[in-house]
Amino acid sequence: MSMAGLSLALSFCLIFLFAISEASRCSIIGLPLVRNISELPQDNYGRGGFSHITVAGSLLHGLKEVEVWLQTFSPGSRTPIHRHSCEEVFVVLKGTGTLYLAPSSHEKYPGTPKEFPIYSNSTFLIPVNDAHQVWNTNEHEDLQMLAIISRPPAKVFIYDDWFMPHTAARLKFPYYWDEQCFEAPVKDEL
Repeated sequence: MSMAGLSLALSFCLIFLFAISEASRCSIIGLPLVRNISELPQDNYGRGGFSHITVAGSLLHGLKEVEVWLQTFSPGSRTPIHRHSCEEVFVVLKGTGTLYLAPSSHEKYPGTPKEFPIYSNSTFLIPVNDAHQVWNTNEHEDLQMLAIISRPPAKVFIYDDWFMPHTAARLKFPYYWDEQCFEAPVKDEL
């Protein structure tokens, strides 16, 4: 085989392997029942000081009712102010921080949030559509949590501040970690 033919064959094999690896990332076929969390895809999605791993998800793993995330926040990092139409439960694995929750979120805007200290071995839940934000307020240690949501994938509404009207909140769907595997449903109407 000529050098050009060998190069072409090698290029084809690399493209084929890349296509298979991209497709398999979003496929549950052949997914082992027991997985090592440290081998799962991890990304910061453009947010410095943040790390997200989908431990068990709807789009990545075929779950229908719940999704589980492992999220780590470096000192000073935080989530955006946001809400979603699903329940969310957090389990704090390590570190400390502050939960900001606007329990009157069902008015025209979230309003002044209540502050709750969060700490290792604590848990908290976020009711459906209550605007919230989590901050790592510890200057010396990462905040690491498991987050469990219902009804995935989540439609997230993001706010610039606590007094931004709900009608002005920006919908982010699919959310950053669901973008690669999201497929718009096929419309069945005429």
